[in-house]
Amino acid sequence: MNKKVMQVLSILKTRKITPEQLFMLSVLAVNGGNYLYNLILGRLLGPEQFADAAVLITFLLVLSFVAMTFQLVTAKFSVIFEANVFTNFISRVYKRASIVGLLCGILIVVFAKQLQLVFNTSTSSMFVIFGIGVPLYFLMSVNRGIFQGKKEFKSLSITYQSEMLSRLIITLGLIFLFNIQSSVVIAIGILISFGFGLLPFKAKHVSFKKTFLDKAHSKKITNFFVLTAFYELTQIIINNSDILLVKHYFESYEAGLYASLALIGRIVYFIAWMFVMLLLPTVVQLNKEGKSTAPILFKYVIYIALIASVIVLACAILPETMITILFGDSYLAMAPLLWKYALATGMFAVSNIFAYYYLSLDKYIPVIISGVFGMLQMGLVVFYHDSLEQVVHMQIVAMALLLCIQITWFVIDLKLSNKKKLNLK
Repeated sequence: MNKKVMQVLSILKTRKITPEQLFMLSVLAVNGGNYLYNLILGRLLGPEQFADAAVLITFLLVLSFVAMTFQLVTAKFSVIFEANVFTNFISRVYKRASIVGLLCGILIVVFAKQLQLVFNTSTSSMFVIFGIGVPLYFLMSVNRGIFQGKKEFKSLSITYQSEMLSRLIITLGLIFLFNIQSSVVIAIGILISFGFGLLPFKAKHVSFKKTFLDKAHSKKITNFFVLTAFYELTQIIINNSDILLVKHYFESYEAGLYASLALIGRIVYFIAWMFVMLLLPTVVQLNKEGKSTAPILFKYVIYIALIASVIVLACAILPETMITILFGDSYLAMAPLLWKYALATGMFAVSNIFAYYYLSLDKYIPVIISGVFGMLQMGLVVFYHDSLEQVVHMQIVAMALLLCIQITWFVIDLKLSNKKKLNLK
């Protein structure tokens, strides 16, 4: 028996964890930490106060999607560009990210009162504090883009871990130490976490001197930036418009219940995100080398479809148990809708893999398709919101159509690509 144990241990020692596997484990840990953060807030604050917290958390997600444009652009061209071209490119991206970050931050601070009225929050101060931290988030995203493109997954993991852990510890520390259950405390925790998320930061890449990039490179960057910005806008609409619209149309109590439903149902999307982070640089590299990229897409689609199926099944079989364990009895009214919301999110997560795959290859139509259905989902909720159940049903309709069209487009594109290859031969 001891010999067998020793053999197993020796095999485990010889098998080193790859950087990709380390990053995937790190993303799971970060998502777990963020979930814990949200769950504790949900239990401490109750449905009505949690509705305010959910607005801030949704603003954080919206910000992450806007800043993700800079991260993905940086990641892609960190793979393609080398030497002086890479240095000049990074300097330019940091400049643009700083300008956009400052403008977004100023707009949030200036319109804090109006945001309070639109989203029915208890205070405008939480928006002011959040707005101050926005420029830091954009710098953090460019820094992460360099790590992602260069496949420095250890450093990339550290930035995500630093942001998550600092937000969790600082926010909960302030709540428990000073017994302040306020959205202002949550905003302070988010602001400080942006600073920690910058670590490790490569200051050598930051330069505000005039940089030169030839027209061909500048055109490539601009085209990809516009395409990515458009797609991230669709991500914002699909991922966050429902929570903000529910907060606008429904009372705080119902909005808080819906926020808990969304948080549980989106588990599959957050898991899928780690595959997207690995997908983009891998597809760009394979395409650069003239190799087939379809197999990597198949692999990730199968992974996400299986994970989504398991989560939807669990939500259908044990909805009350899951809600009670995660949020408590106060949120049990949402149990019948849990599997339905998870289904909508699961379909979106799978269609998202297709969209990011084509985004990596500079193909526009799947991105435009996502934009159209993002607007469709928002429009359906605006016109059909008699109940929370109806809101969820509208999302299922929009996401089912989106997934069907993305799969159809992929099949057509694959057939056309194979036909071209045969003609060339």
